Amino acid sequence: MAFTLYSLIQAAILCINAVAVLHEERFLSKIGWGADQSVGGFGEEPGVKAQLMNLVRSVRTVMRVPLIGVNSVCIVLLLLFG
Repeated sequence: MAFTLYSLIQAAILCINAVAVLHEERFLSKIGWGADQSVGGFGEEPGVKAQLMNLVRSVRTVMRVPLIGVNSVCIVLLLLFG
């Protein structure tokens, strides 16, 4: 498999899919990354863990519907062009 732009895009889509399917109660809370662990005070900068959890929640919220279309297009392209 050659290293092409399409393979790079496909790898990025796979990583976004992996983040989108993470379940907060079943998986993330077991490793200490649940919603209740990121309580900070007023005026404090959020830590790296809180920022990553915010990124995971944002990806799950915003990218859920567009990922269906992007995955469908990738599947069709793979079926047509191998």
